[in-house]
Amino acid sequence: MQATSTSTPMSLETVLERIFAIGRITRRDQQLLMSTLLSKEGLNERERQQISRIFDGIQRGLLKVVD
Repeated sequence: MQATSTSTPMSLETVLERIFAIGRITRRDQQLLMSTLLSKEGLNERERQQISRIFDGIQRGLLKVVD
């Protein structure tokens, strides 16, 4: 896994692409997602849709939640 600095959050797009590419969300992914979301002032429609896809994927069992 690549290292990231906590002072420079990854782009939301990068975090979401990574989650969908591997088909799972780890604790680290969750932390990256939360820090990225909290660093933004607002979300555009595409970002809201992608976050909804994450929740939908988890509910439908398409994304695994792992530690």
